[in-house]
Amino acid sequence: MKPIQYLVWFTFVLSYSCFAQNTKKMETINVSNLIVVPKHYIVTKTTQPITIDGKASEKDWAKTSYTDSFIDIEGIKQPKYNTQVKMLWDDTYLYVYAELEEPHVWATLKQRDTIIFYNNDFEIFIDPSNTTKNYGEIEINAFNTVWDLHLDKPYRVSGKPNNHWDLKELKSAVNIQGTINNPKDTDTGWTVEIAIPLKAISELKGSHAIPKEGEQWRLNFSRVEWDYDLINGRYYRKKKNSTFLPEYNWVWSNQKVINMHEPEKWGYIQFTEKTSAKNVPYKQEIDLKIKQTAYALFRETKFNSLKKLQSLPAETKRFYKVTYDTGKTVNAEFIKTNIGFEFVINSNETAHTYVINEEGILNSVTP
Repeated sequence: MKPIQYLVWFTFVLSYSCFAQNTKKMETINVSNLIVVPKHYIVTKTTQPITIDGKASEKDWAKTSYTDSFIDIEGIKQPKYNTQVKMLWDDTYLYVYAELEEPHVWATLKQRDTIIFYNNDFEIFIDPSNTTKNYGEIEINAFNTVWDLHLDKPYRVSGKPNNHWDLKELKSAVNIQGTINNPKDTDTGWTVEIAIPLKAISELKGSHAIPKEGEQWRLNFSRVEWDYDLINGRYYRKKKNSTFLPEYNWVWSNQKVINMHEPEKWGYIQFTEKTSAKNVPYKQEIDLKIKQTAYALFRETKFNSLKKLQSLPAETKRFYKVTYDTGKTVNAEFIKTNIGFEFVINSNETAHTYVINEEGILNSVTP
């Protein structure tokens, strides 16, 4: 056999052998039930001053659409009380108005930056950079008591909450449709109106700039609801065998688990300079389900069914055929690193490459 022929033959055999080994090692995993397609909302710009009084009586509020009604945080059970939200913005604030159906409005906490979710509350989670890092959380109860805090990253990767972080220009008001802390009557509910200072919240993405036309942020809303006991005419969280019963968690965009601190699942808000969202197209994020697949693989490896991969020696690789939707798969390469792990995923549709690491940080490589 001539040397050149031998070289070609050897290269073919080696390539086929490597392909066969990779094919043999290719494992299958289905994450389709873990994928979340976040909801979205077009935030229109207001042309008039908004008075924060909990009533949303301005004409621009009347022209603005509500979000879908909240669902259970796991996406399974139907909430017993309705919750809906509207949003507007101007050059200074992002405005949020929420209506919470509630036959018994009660609250006990009056000191700012206490743990407000020990009362029934309304919560806003906001990530202006869409990185799952440096996000803000705002909670408010029916007394209009506010807790605002900042997280450098989610709790799942040792994130540390900063309770001293204050949105000093934040404005909020609550309006009760009924009476608060009065068990002798039946209420209709309570409404919340909040003005979130844009420059302050924009600092979380490393900029003081207000949003531009078409800019998208990640955001979700949560409502915490407790069963209650009446003791001497006062409301208390309900206990069973000296233990508080678990709270209900109702959200705008599905989290699929009882955990608001999975920011990759939060909804999208898209800013527009227009006063009506009617003719404003929503810009679907490129490779949305591929990115959600990457996050699902991260969560499974960090905490769940693929956790065993973390104990493999450094530089070990595994190859997966990942089902992420009906009839749709993508190939993913797991790489054990010296400090953690990475998954590398190539999108079949855009040819973009995505890499997610043990911290849940997702990066893309444009072709």
